[in-house]
Amino acid sequence: MSGFLEANLPYILAGISVGGQYALIAIGYTMVYGILRLINFAHGDVFMVAGLVMVYTSASMPMVLAIPVVILATVILGFAIERVAYMPLRSAPRMSVMISAIGVSYLLQNCALYFTGGLPKVYPEIPLLSNSVTIFGATTKVVTLITPVITLVLVIALVTFINKTKLGMAMRAVSKDFETSQLMGIRINNVISATFMIGCFLAAIGSLLYFSNYTSVIPTSGGMPGLKAFVAAVFGGIGSIPGAVIGAFVIGICENIIKGMGLTTFSDAFTFVLLIVILLVKPTGIFGEKATDKV
Repeated sequence: MSGFLEANLPYILAGISVGGQYALIAIGYTMVYGILRLINFAHGDVFMVAGLVMVYTSASMPMVLAIPVVILATVILGFAIERVAYMPLRSAPRMSVMISAIGVSYLLQNCALYFTGGLPKVYPEIPLLSNSVTIFGATTKVVTLITPVITLVLVIALVTFINKTKLGMAMRAVSKDFETSQLMGIRINNVISATFMIGCFLAAIGSLLYFSNYTSVIPTSGGMPGLKAFVAAVFGGIGSIPGAVIGAFVIGICENIIKGMGLTTFSDAFTFVLLIVILLVKPTGIFGEKATDKV
């Protein structure tokens, strides 16, 4: 047992770390779906844009200023996407909104392609996060150890916010019954915008942590993390924040253990096999509620 742990500890640590990063993205998916019943396919690309903004801002200002600018720019981007691409389609068929989300995704990727010329951009080293540390003979970066801590702190803060604040209670009301909440005087547009902004804030934090390990950013960098975060949200029960977090950690740890077994080629395939299995066995996810139709 000790031999197995020693041999696989770097992969387990990396899995916990990347699982936390997927969790921060997955929460954005699950919150938006919980309120709008919309899969925001552009969310992974918002994550990628946060990485590119960090590349450019860190080149022109101190890191202590660049990080808040990245977070603020990502939150503003999320607000703008919701107001421009989704709000006008509030009463449109769900398929129209989904097509709009896919359009925003490709728009962000093509804008990134234009500004970068398609060349990988080297992500800057963030002090402390990029330092190396040795744990039980395994060498890893500080970001690997600090990611699950930051993730859990942010998740606890978010759950407390949703349960204890007026805006959080409004979010829960809207997620239960959109039309009735509107009739009761809840400002639906403000609640939805706040949901997108919170999701983008978490994606920006996830971007800082993720690219500290994967040190280059390209226009498609948000594609695979976004898909895996979406699978994590479905696995845990889309609409459930704890479910999204647990699903993300499961995927992160399993895919890194698969890499440790020398099966790196199949590490991504595992995620999508898991999606197929969960859709066949329990389509609502581990913590998802069974939908009931009113008659």
